[in-house]
Amino acid sequence: MSDIIRRDPRAEWIARNRLHPLHTSMQKAETSWMGPNGIIRKNPHALAAGFIGPAGIKRIDRSGAQQGTSGKRQSASVEVQLPLHVVEQPAYHIVVVPDMVGGRLSSHDKDLLGLAHKLAADGGAVVAVLFGDDKESAFDTAGVDRILRIAGDTFDGYAPEARVLALSAVEAQLAPRHWLLPDSRTGGGELGRRLAAKLGERPATRVWQVAGEQVTGRAGSGQQDLQRALPRLLLAAAECAEPVSETRHEARPLELSSKIAQSLPRIEDLGSVAVDPAQIPMAESEFILSGGNGVKDWELFHQAAVALGATEGASRVAVDDGFMPRNRQVGATGTWVTARVYVAVGISGAIQHLQGIGACDKVVAVNMDPGCDMIKRADLSVIGDSALILQALIERVAAWRQEGKRDAA
Repeated sequence: MSDIIRRDPRAEWIARNRLHPLHTSMQKAETSWMGPNGIIRKNPHALAAGFIGPAGIKRIDRSGAQQGTSGKRQSASVEVQLPLHVVEQPAYHIVVVPDMVGGRLSSHDKDLLGLAHKLAADGGAVVAVLFGDDKESAFDTAGVDRILRIAGDTFDGYAPEARVLALSAVEAQLAPRHWLLPDSRTGGGELGRRLAAKLGERPATRVWQVAGEQVTGRAGSGQQDLQRALPRLLLAAAECAEPVSETRHEARPLELSSKIAQSLPRIEDLGSVAVDPAQIPMAESEFILSGGNGVKDWELFHQAAVALGATEGASRVAVDDGFMPRNRQVGATGTWVTARVYVAVGISGAIQHLQGIGACDKVVAVNMDPGCDMIKRADLSVIGDSALILQALIERVAAWRQEGKRDAA
């Protein structure tokens, strides 16, 4: 038999043409890939219908991709009950101070909790320190063993000095083996450096890997790696570890017994300043409304973006057709975005676009095609005409704001 590898031109053409009915069957499902910081990420939807996770737990694929259902999803009839991880008498504590942007755990925060459990594998407990109110309801599945809430108007808004004094009280009570904070621009980076100065510790910054007693961090504008011995205080980058996914945790409340020292603040928080969403770079925006080939009324699209207070984005097709400027293109060939909410209107979901929104927390898709790739990626889907949906959305937002004005009066 000949060893010559034969090409199938027709199969290659079908694989390139995403509009062909057999296009999906010609695609190779990626089960894992390496993230930008060297962490191996896994796609649970590309795995087998039933598989064993790292902790020996039987997991179920709910995507229907491996069920032979011709693209139709099937819901699993059995829910997996994750085992409860209990640390009754912890040998030590690992304290995590998440950013909690918007009152919820971000993907960066969850990576940080995953790193904390890696450090607490031999009998330690992970303690999450929270300031003010929060809206998070999944601390148990995120890997929190103890929750220490520090309330008070003193800690609201931008109050790094007061928060450092509160964390000093936590240090006096728990004497944690390690402190973990996100090295982010949303508060964790500054707070971690202030805490390091207060405790007299030399922190490891921009940490993306912990192996044994060595940590590796980024340096030189992300072009170099620096290794050093594992310190007490770590400021970790995104994707520093895999988030906790195989266990549930107690998330038991913890009280702060010692009194927090008070000091006269040298920084006065004047509150938030209104910013034009159109002036926010897409890479930094928290809320993006993105339009594609399915948008027929672009004037209505712009009105919806103003009503929602969202930053505008676009697919490559919309940019190539001249409806949006090039600097608003989202995707691997445009801008990679990390929004907490990404609304895709009339975007089918090319692979380059899906790569560009891979780090977004919540994706909402508005499309006429219920089988397009963007609908499969979305956390919430709306099937229908984009113009009618955008108009209804504008009216609903206007009514909500009018009701808020009446309540205030």
